[in-house]
Amino acid sequence: MSDYEVLKEQKIDVLEGLEGIRMRPSMYVGDVESGGLHHLAREIIDNSVDEIANDYGDICKVILWEDGSLSVEDNGRGIPVEIHPKLGVSSLEIVFTKMHAGGKFHNDNYKFSGGLHGLGASAVNALSKWLEVYVWKNGVEYYQKFRSYTDKSGAVHSGIPIAPCAPTGKKYPKEKHGTLIRFLPDPSVMTVTEFDFDNLANFLQQKAFLNKNATFSLEDKRHKDDDEAPSYVEYCYKDGIIDLMKFVNEGEKLIMDDIIHIETKEEKRELEIAIQYTDTDEERFFSYVNNIPTTDGDHCSGFKAAFTSVLNDLARKTKQLKDNEENLSGEDYRVGMNVVLTVKMQDLEFTSQIKQKVVNRDLNTYVQTATKAGLEEYFGRNKYNAKIADAIIARAKEVRLARLTYKKSREVNRKGAGAALLAKLAPCRGKKAELNEIFIVEGDSAGGTAKQCRDSNIQAVLPLRGKVINAEKSSEHKLLDNEEIRTMIAAFGTGYGRDFNIANLKYDKIVILADADQDGGHIRSLLITFFYKYMRPLLTEGHVYIGMPPLYRLANKSKVAYVYSDKELEDAIKEMGRVTEKQRYKGLGEMNKEQLWATTMNPATRSLTRVVIDDEMSAKKMINTFMGEDADVRKEYISRHADFNKVDTFERKED
Repeated sequence: MSDYEVLKEQKIDVLEGLEGIRMRPSMYVGDVESGGLHHLAREIIDNSVDEIANDYGDICKVILWEDGSLSVEDNGRGIPVEIHPKLGVSSLEIVFTKMHAGGKFHNDNYKFSGGLHGLGASAVNALSKWLEVYVWKNGVEYYQKFRSYTDKSGAVHSGIPIAPCAPTGKKYPKEKHGTLIRFLPDPSVMTVTEFDFDNLANFLQQKAFLNKNATFSLEDKRHKDDDEAPSYVEYCYKDGIIDLMKFVNEGEKLIMDDIIHIETKEEKRELEIAIQYTDTDEERFFSYVNNIPTTDGDHCSGFKAAFTSVLNDLARKTKQLKDNEENLSGEDYRVGMNVVLTVKMQDLEFTSQIKQKVVNRDLNTYVQTATKAGLEEYFGRNKYNAKIADAIIARAKEVRLARLTYKKSREVNRKGAGAALLAKLAPCRGKKAELNEIFIVEGDSAGGTAKQCRDSNIQAVLPLRGKVINAEKSSEHKLLDNEEIRTMIAAFGTGYGRDFNIANLKYDKIVILADADQDGGHIRSLLITFFYKYMRPLLTEGHVYIGMPPLYRLANKSKVAYVYSDKELEDAIKEMGRVTEKQRYKGLGEMNKEQLWATTMNPATRSLTRVVIDDEMSAKKMINTFMGEDADVRKEYISRHADFNKVDTFERKED
């Protein structure tokens, strides 16, 4: 066998070297911005989650430190520290300096694991300025540190061990065991290096839902003087995904109080499902494989096929579907359906290191078979459960009737929107959608200014009169009665809802341009809610942006500067020296066309924030918070995040 053989004592596989991660970081963590930064944290957290998922620990503690670093500590078994018999270094060093090195390729080490590529630890080390590891085993504390640097010749060295892994000399009780990893993202590679508390808190809460009775905590030591900023959260749930379903549907009007729960375990795989219906017209599907959130895959399609089949069979047996009636469609059954689907299995395969889609060939068959058996057992258990099936079938029939009834009216509404566009939309001349952008502008006054200063070759402008209807609280029929909604649908060219087709999108960028105040924030939230509910690929594929208008204009005899937040104002005044003119913009309408072009519309000088869905569960919860019935909850959240020149709800990416 070669040097890259299985280290049997520690069950560590070593497949190849570390080359390439720092040169092409986006291949391994998605990007070098906020998404990639938080992916680094998640890789380390997921290693602790794997210990918890395999019953080796029950605590994961994350700390954000004053120097910008992040640490993750668990009470698992601890990374192996023994010397590799061929390579002559510790297993710990191999894990952090070799690609495809980890203890998760063999099922006798981990029954279920999400970290199967073995890239996570080495990728984090490669993209960090420094990284250090503490391991506790048998009463001994071990330590090793790695760092990245540039030598005199200009060559970059990444993740180099400062010294071998060795005991620190500190003694601990033999009962103490686990690992602590702390790292500082390297600003020479990562363009964003400040971790977001809410992003990490949402992620840890999700892991707590998926791992019953385990405790996940997050502490922020960075802002000790900021009383408004949260500094500590802790999550632990005894009912797992049932608690997750209750959390997701909190504040919703429920069609049924019961949560359908299915759980099955085999030697090499497990399945757990929670289902509940709410009085909405959308489907919400949260799927996980080995604790990793997935956007798609055969497990999702397997569940959907089984659910539709079982319910249609029941509808036939109970004569709720007559012999001359067609089966109800899966979409009819899934309107208002909330699903949490979690699968645990061995030999897991993802399409990429960022782990969004599972590609195991037998997954569809397994999930479909297990779901079908579980549903048949659940609905046949007693008369009450049979009534739940009857209610689901009755609702699906109502959905089908409504769908057929509104089909013609939708076509009429779309045609009606076309005529309205002639008076509202200032189209661009360009025919290449990949170059074009459309500005959705709050108010006729600002819309008129935007039309005057735009680059008409590539920029279209659509003014909005008043606030858009709340898509979260309105039926599809009421939504299409709203002129602003119909106009946007026609302008984009994609259709909406079931008929949405991203291939027909006329503009690569859809830019929301609203005032930097509470009303502007509400308008942005209403538009994003509509996109999320009826045009979600616009968000998932990164076509929606927030325009960032300045709050202040500062001027003296020789210089003009624009300031985008109150926090930046004092520094900007100091930098300019003597300020002879200071203007605070109350809204977009106060800017002349030159100012609006220079600050907000000119691709060379503007600042845009791209809106994408970082996590389905968190996005759904935020939509409920902003657009739901509980005004107190909404006000509390807005008060905490009252900087309306940024979007905290979703992942941020600079243009």
